Order: sequence, then C-alpha cells, then structure tokens
Amino acid sequence: MIKGLYTSASGMIPQVKKHEATANNIANAGTPGFKRDVLFTKELSKAEQKITPTKSDWQIPLADRLYTDYAPGAFDKTGNPFHLAIDGDGFFSLQLEDGSLALTRSGSFTVNSEGFLAVPDGPLVMGEGGPIEIGTGQMSVAATGEVEVNGIPVGRIVPVTVDDFDKLEKIGSAAFAVPDGVEVIPVERTSISQGFLETSNVEIVREMIDMMVAFRTYEANAKAVQTQDESLETLFQRVAGRI
Repeated sequence: MIKGLYTSASGMIPQVKKHEATANNIANAGTPGFKRDVLFTKELSKAEQKITPTKSDWQIPLADRLYTDYAPGAFDKTGNPFHLAIDGDGFFSLQLEDGSLALTRSGSFTVNSEGFLAVPDGPLVMGEGGPIEIGTGQMSVAATGEVEVNGIPVGRIVPVTVDDFDKLEKIGSAAFAVPDGVEVIPVERTSISQGFLETSNVEIVREMIDMMVAFRTYEANAKAVQTQDESLETLFQRVAGRI
C-alpha cells in the first residue's frame, strides 16, 4: 500500500511541472520569437536506476526535464522597418549590459538613445563587426543581412547558432544566454526578411489540451492517494482495536 502511495504521488509531481510550463507557454503565445517549453517525463530503466539509486526497490523514480522546442514560428507582416525575421536556421546576436552574448529569434528591434539598433529593453543587436549604428536615417536590410542607412552600408547581420542547444540558458521570454566557452557559429544559408516578425511556436489548442490532460492525470493520482490513505487509516484502526 505504501508503494501505491509513492507511485501515485510520484505521478502527481510531473503534472504540476507540466501545468506550470504549459501555462507559461500560453502566457507567451503572443510574444514574438518565443519558444515553447516541454516537460519530458519517463520511467527510469534498470540501468538508469544504478545512476540514480533509490532507497527502496519498489520506488519508481521519474526523470523530469524541461526542454525548449526550437521549431520556428510563422511570419507576421508588420511593415515596421525595424522588425526583422530570420527565414531559416540561426539566431540574432545580442550584447547584454554586462558584455555577454545572448541569442534570440525575436526581431522586434528599435533604435536606442545612442542611435544603435537594439531591442526595446536595452541589449544591442550585434552585426558582423559589432553594434550597428543607425542614427536617425532610414534603415533597409537586404535578405543577405547587409544593413544600409540612407543607402550607405553600416553593417551586416549574420545569424548564428551553437553546436548544442542544451548549452543555451533561457533568459526572459525570448532570449537565450550563451555561457562562457560556448562558440557561436555563423549560419550563411539563411535570409532575413524586413518588415516581418516571427511569432511564437505556441499552438493554443494544443497547449490547452496538454493542460487538461495534465490536470486530469493529476486529479486521478490525487484520488488514488486519497483512497489509499483512507484504506491505510482503516487498517490502522482495525489493528489498534485488536490491541
């Protein structure tokens, strides 16, 4: 019976995490470039149990891992010259306030007070040779990434990637920090569309279904815990009555 309590309880924990991840996905469905999070849950094999030892033979450990789905979103035409979208692989490079590098698929940019191309909350957009100065001129971006202001070249945006997405650290709603020691790799076979934004890859209907399934699964396990707890209490009362 104790084993049953553990089994049911261990089935509830992943559903809570899944519900939180799904709720966050839905909340960011309208965030340009947002990548949905997915909870991966599996029962450990005997080989994995040697790596993750348990206190009792009957315990069933679960491996829960939140990972990011990097599938691209659809393109939304905005007509804003500071809105860019990558058609293909790769990310835009951003320079954070501390000088570190971050990547994003959200091309919702603007010109900051110093005249540089940046995201609204501060980080600079990095071009092939560093930050891109726009000033007060009219910006145009070619499909190959060349940036011109009033017809004068001022830089080139080259999408980049990394060899292992698992090394990226999600920050904010649509950016990923690049840890020290991780090399970014230029992606040449791609194009940039000006006046477009990549939407999030969240499908509301799918997320709502996942949320309902997680809730029903949690509810079923909670009911099983309650039933077993009541049975255990009845057993203790009967044993106590014979003493």
